[in-house]
Amino acid sequence: MKYPRRTTLCFMIIVIYSSLVTKTLNSQSIVHPLNLREHELAGEEPLRQKRAVATSRPAAKEYTVDIEISLENASFLDPIKAYLNSLSFPIQGNDTDPATNILSIELTTVCRPTGNEIWCSCETGYRWPQEQCLPNVTCQDHDNSPAGHHCNCLKGLPPRGPFCQLRGAVTLRMSVRLNVGFQEELRNTSSALYRSYKTDLETAFWKGYSILPGFILVTVTGFRPGSVVVTYAVKTTTPSPGLMQKANALVAQNLNQTYKMDYNSFQAVASNETKFSVIPEIIFEGDTVTLVCETEVLSSNVSWHHVGKRSDIQNSSRFWVDTVVLNNMTSVSRLTIYNITKKDAGEYICKLTLDIFEYESRKKINITPIQIFSSEDMRVTCDNNPVSLNCCSEINVNWSRVEWKQEGEISIPGNSETESDSSCSRYTLKADGTQCPSGSAGRTVIYTCEFISAHGARGSKDIEVTFISVANLTITPDPISVSEGQNFSIKCISDVSNYDEVYWKTSAGIKIYQRFYTTRRYPDKAESVLTVRTSTREWNGTYHCVFRYKNSYSIATKDVTVHPLPLEPNIMVDPLEATIPCDGSLPLKCCVEEDEDYRVTFQVDSLSFPAAKEVNGKQACYKFNFMANSAFLCPKHIDVSCHFTNDADNSVHSPSMKLHLVPGENITCQDPDIGSGEPGKIIHKLCQFSHLPSSPGSPMGGIMTYKCVGSQWQLKRNDCISAPINSLLQQAKALIKSPCQDKKLPTYLKNLSDSTEKVVHEVSLYPGNLGAIINILDLFSTIPGQVNSEMMKHILSTVNVILNKPVLNTWKVLQQQQTNHSSQLLDSMERFSQALQSEDSTDLSFCQSNVQMKTMVIKSGTPKPYKQIFLFPDYDLGGNVAIDEYHLGHLQPGASIVTMAFPTLKTILAQNAQRNSANSLVMTTTVSHKITMPFRISMTFKNNKSLGGKPQCVFWNFTLANHTGGWDSSGCYTKVDGDSVLCSCDHITSFSILMSPDTPDPDSLLKILLDIISYIGLCFSILSLAACLVVEAVVWKSVTKNRTSYMRHICIVNIAASLLVADIWFIVASTIRDHHYVLNETACVAATFFIHFFYLSVFFWMLTLGLMLFYRLVFILHDASKSFQKAIAFSLGYGCPLIISVITVGVTQPQEVYTRKNACWLNWEDTKALLAFVIPALIIVVVNMTITVVVITKILRPSIGDKPNKQEKSSLFQISKSIGVLTPLLGLTWGFGLATVFQGSNAVFHIVFTLLNAFQGLFILLFGCLWDQKVQEALLKKFSLSRWSSQHSKSTSLGSSTPVFSMSSPISRRFNNLFGKTGTYNVSTPETTSTSMENTSSAYSLLN
Repeated sequence: MKYPRRTTLCFMIIVIYSSLVTKTLNSQSIVHPLNLREHELAGEEPLRQKRAVATSRPAAKEYTVDIEISLENASFLDPIKAYLNSLSFPIQGNDTDPATNILSIELTTVCRPTGNEIWCSCETGYRWPQEQCLPNVTCQDHDNSPAGHHCNCLKGLPPRGPFCQLRGAVTLRMSVRLNVGFQEELRNTSSALYRSYKTDLETAFWKGYSILPGFILVTVTGFRPGSVVVTYAVKTTTPSPGLMQKANALVAQNLNQTYKMDYNSFQAVASNETKFSVIPEIIFEGDTVTLVCETEVLSSNVSWHHVGKRSDIQNSSRFWVDTVVLNNMTSVSRLTIYNITKKDAGEYICKLTLDIFEYESRKKINITPIQIFSSEDMRVTCDNNPVSLNCCSEINVNWSRVEWKQEGEISIPGNSETESDSSCSRYTLKADGTQCPSGSAGRTVIYTCEFISAHGARGSKDIEVTFISVANLTITPDPISVSEGQNFSIKCISDVSNYDEVYWKTSAGIKIYQRFYTTRRYPDKAESVLTVRTSTREWNGTYHCVFRYKNSYSIATKDVTVHPLPLEPNIMVDPLEATIPCDGSLPLKCCVEEDEDYRVTFQVDSLSFPAAKEVNGKQACYKFNFMANSAFLCPKHIDVSCHFTNDADNSVHSPSMKLHLVPGENITCQDPDIGSGEPGKIIHKLCQFSHLPSSPGSPMGGIMTYKCVGSQWQLKRNDCISAPINSLLQQAKALIKSPCQDKKLPTYLKNLSDSTEKVVHEVSLYPGNLGAIINILDLFSTIPGQVNSEMMKHILSTVNVILNKPVLNTWKVLQQQQTNHSSQLLDSMERFSQALQSEDSTDLSFCQSNVQMKTMVIKSGTPKPYKQIFLFPDYDLGGNVAIDEYHLGHLQPGASIVTMAFPTLKTILAQNAQRNSANSLVMTTTVSHKITMPFRISMTFKNNKSLGGKPQCVFWNFTLANHTGGWDSSGCYTKVDGDSVLCSCDHITSFSILMSPDTPDPDSLLKILLDIISYIGLCFSILSLAACLVVEAVVWKSVTKNRTSYMRHICIVNIAASLLVADIWFIVASTIRDHHYVLNETACVAATFFIHFFYLSVFFWMLTLGLMLFYRLVFILHDASKSFQKAIAFSLGYGCPLIISVITVGVTQPQEVYTRKNACWLNWEDTKALLAFVIPALIIVVVNMTITVVVITKILRPSIGDKPNKQEKSSLFQISKSIGVLTPLLGLTWGFGLATVFQGSNAVFHIVFTLLNAFQGLFILLFGCLWDQKVQEALLKKFSLSRWSSQHSKSTSLGSSTPVFSMSSPISRRFNNLFGKTGTYNVSTPETTSTSMENTSSAYSLLN
């Protein structure tokens, strides 16, 4: 289409009208452009007609007509718009066409000349169809429309249309108010009122809103109070505000006036009109975020709202709102949030307001924290090896960049490499010795990796890297040259304190066993000291001190020269002891199992003689012929020894040979091999020098004992050790000194097992072989470390041989020698079982005829119960051991429980002569890890009724009998169930064990009786002491009117309080059962400490009471203040016991010998810690008894001038009574307790001690409190009736009163006679003394 030059503006309007037709209209759309000249208004001509189909009856149809209007003057546009807006719709048809109504007229498209071009744009609510945007040139590049926005502007009007079209349908959420009262029926959608309102309102809405272009439907959605607010939804295209106002007016016109619609209350919120976008899509903390709200509604009235904060967003330093209208066609509002935080997360609302319309859009944004994962903090050795630090972000996004920074005392840079596809960054660095030289070891550098997003967010992670310089080692500089048997140490010092491992090794690469060296770490260095107490030839060589940190090794070497020199125990002398005639001679020799170049001399007293050497195989013997001469007195005892000196001028003396010079006529026994001796003489001779056959390469060991009987030597004992066993014994002794003992132990155990099986006959014949094997096992068990299943197999094989029935007679011989080999064997087996470790954490089981062993390894999770059954059919013995899940749950995963059973061990263990013993199974159970919680084990044994007696569960206590071991029943409880004996562990104590180390048998009648007396007495004692404290509190003001009475009652109250607390702690101690475990052991130590402390406090307060009495009567002219007396009293009453108690626990507890093994009380057997209580208690009893005698004498025979006033005399007399009564009682009590200290004390002492001690609280209440007449008077005055008060006042006014016990009472008469009085006494008559005159009156009363 071409436009005349004079045309400056053209626009398109759309007309919607309705008409009644009776035939089908089938008109094609046509376009007739019209020109409007100045001051002329062009007519209307239809451009487009909606197709309608006639129906059988007339119906109103809607038609849409597009009209193009061209103007030469652009100023005509606004008047035309105003004219169209002023029209009221519908416009009724004229006379020529009364059936046609114009429903609406809308401006759609406006074309304006721009330069040499014409730009055509759409009005609000309209847009170019997509098919026009594609082929036509848009003016998009010349406006400020956002990227991606619909084309609002075209260059030139499309010649054939279509023109700007209505936008897609929108739903207007609208509301209007009816000024009528709200009725609840309007809430019910089924009510008639609701349906009536809905029908009438929707009818009016349809009539009004049908004029809107693109109108589809209108629906009432509900009613709410506020008069009546009608909410409804209109589905149409976006209307102009003016047209919407016309539609609202039509609604008001078409609604019945009874509804009283408020025309000004129309409100509308449009949807689907606003494009809301957020940049970026993934938001990190710290990003700058832009929220864009874009709509084609031309309005700059845009507000932003954060739902969580419930307030409109205003411009600030972090929030900025910018709203613009682009090209008069699009409203764009941007909300920019700087450095966004988690608090800014939530839902945001963009709201554009235009007239009654609100265009609202919502968007919820989430803030993601930047999660950076990095390498763990590390230590880097400055050895120039590359080290990589890694950082990765949790979310794989395209980060803008990753920066690495470092901060620290030293600077060690590196190179960074970022992997974009995995959001990871690697920082590789190298550090050499120049960058972290010696002295900078342990310097820390913080490396920070920082991930930066494209929108400014930053997330960082710190990696702490500690740079360790390669350790420079300094080793002992002096050369080390020692001889065998001497000690040496090597100190290796590192100038850095950081290391992962420190060890020593030989030049052959064999690690030194860890028991030989110690390592300490200091702030700026570390040191390791290799200490060898007894060097052997194995220590000769080069040793390496190795400090390892990661893969860096620092090594220092040291050469050790060990010169050969026999150890004293390895020098065999012959004879050990001999008798020589005064004029006779005797060949002497010293032999060693090596042929070295030693200088050997024989030392005879102060004389030295050279020795002659004789070599026999590997054995070298040095001989000397001793000649007795006149230089030696006869008879005489001479000590001779061999003196070995090596090439390093170090020497060693052999064991002494004892020679006895006697007259020849006394000698009756002579033998060339054994020697000479007098009748009855007993001598010992090494087996290898006896007449027994022996291999020179492997000599026998042990000693033979001979006795001279008549003229013949008789063999008394044969303790010889066969050559193979003796060789193993010597190897075992050398092994514990070897630097590689753990490596050699498996081989040695196998050799022991093989050798024992080969010499089983010799073991059954000679106790020396049996003792040697036990000693070997004991030596091997002291080597700490782990024992595997193969090693344990060899151990059990050896034990099976030595516990066999034929060997039991040999065991009896060993028992006759008063040795503890049986206890030693059991102790060794327990150590082996504790060190047992299964290679793959599987349960092990070994069964042999004389020993069985079964194990279980604790797994993670809930452990299964531990129950093992042992049967020995050959011995008709059996038993089982069980531990429940609860106690197993306290063990760490990986811990091993090992139980071993021995059918013959019970018969060879030392028996307690005071108890009946039965032939039962011996089972020992050990746990590889330390037990920290109470642990109970239940065992079942077969009851052998044929032996008679009462079964008793016992355990072997290695500490009894001077640590030789013995049976102990402490904590073991026995229950006989038919043919079975059930044993479980528990513990109880009685009061008599307070001082007695000789604890009664738990099942004995004495023990039961003592328990009954103890707990009944303690109940009475605690109640009595509590009553005493209550009585003192009630009568305190009445009985403390002078200083003497005040101090007396202070002492009585503290005695009662201390004894009360001590009794309570005693009950606590008695409830603690098996204190062999850490938890109960700690509680037992605490209970023992407090019992000790508070019982001592009782005695020291008694001493304070006695000293105070002594002071008041003897030092009459000296009067100390009350505060000074109190300070002295409390220092003595609590200070001294505290010092004694603390010293006792401090000296004994570090060695774990503070408490007894079977009770919570001071130890007696090991440390005699009980004396820390017994000695102070008995001394105080003696002192109090002495003071009592002095005081009584003083009162009965006062000195000239001693005339104490009546009240002071009453107080002193009551003190004398208290001391006189309490001290003998306490003295007798603890006197009986002293008797129980001795082992095997008579049961009477236990019973009397327990009886008196348990009721001592009752004695304090009676004799220390209620016996006091002033206390009685105060109680009577406070609680008696008026009649009793009158009688009491009367008796007091007469100057006499009756003691609390009648004179007719034997007890009263006895205590009154104690103080030399008969009849009645006026000793408690109260006198009024003021505080200001107390000291003076007290002093004068004692003087006068």
